[in-house]
Amino acid sequence: MAAGPRRDTRGIVDAPHLFTRVRFRRREPAPALRPYLEHYWLIDWDLDQPYAAHVVPHPSVNLVLQRYEAGESARERTGYAEVAGIGLGLFTQKLTGRGRVCGVQFRPGGFRPFAPEHALSDLTGRRIDAAEVLRTPPPVGAVLDPADEDARVRALDACLLALEPRPDPQATLAMELVDRVRTDRSVRRVGQLARSAGLSPRTLQRLFSAYVGVGPKWVILRYRIHEALERAESEPAVDWARLAADLGYSDQAHLVRDFTSTVGVPPTAFTPPPPQARQFLAPPIRRKPANSWRPAPP
Repeated sequence: MAAGPRRDTRGIVDAPHLFTRVRFRRREPAPALRPYLEHYWLIDWDLDQPYAAHVVPHPSVNLVLQRYEAGESARERTGYAEVAGIGLGLFTQKLTGRGRVCGVQFRPGGFRPFAPEHALSDLTGRRIDAAEVLRTPPPVGAVLDPADEDARVRALDACLLALEPRPDPQATLAMELVDRVRTDRSVRRVGQLARSAGLSPRTLQRLFSAYVGVGPKWVILRYRIHEALERAESEPAVDWARLAADLGYSDQAHLVRDFTSTVGVPPTAFTPPPPQARQFLAPPIRRKPANSWRPAPP
């Protein structure tokens, strides 16, 4: 597993546009939490005009603490916490006015040790109040209130450490197998992945259902769509036939169909960002927030 937060933008649709409107950072959790977590992700915004953010979700559960100062309900305005199971389709969030989100992205398979009584497939496609899933719900104010970013990270650490996740060999195996799918493009078939783990395909399916939340075939396809999206947004002329073959598709048309059904538009709808916008593709992971920050104008 890679050390430190990821620096890619896979899954974020039109990342350069988004990063001119919100302040987005990834932060590392406490060392004891790193076996289970990808990273924390922090977003703040102060917008003159509404903006819709789109994400093709990873095969990960997220714990999301959020506050929308222009929210329609008192809950949205004061802040709340929810557990977001794996999203099966494109996720869209409309951002208006000022707001803040502090999120925890668990490694695929890494959430189960924090809520061992829940099969992950029961959470898939759902957003549930954190108090219904976690023994001790996170203190929303302690996480969202501090202006100091390090204080928010410490509050997240304290909340998750208090849940006392315990090593689970099955969770570890699930995390290792999903990471193999993500990093090894040669993994294209469920049977191939099962054999590499010394499991039957049926046992692999049960493992993924209980510890990841979706089947291994879905995970393979989702990571391939992430790669295709990243290529569509970053390269001026993608050879889609060649990319389809590289990703294990039988033909270009099959890749285009999967891409369009997941993202909502065909890959040809994307154009690479201009050079001046590419700086936003890997924003620095800041240790302190910039107090004077405001988003760039649209």
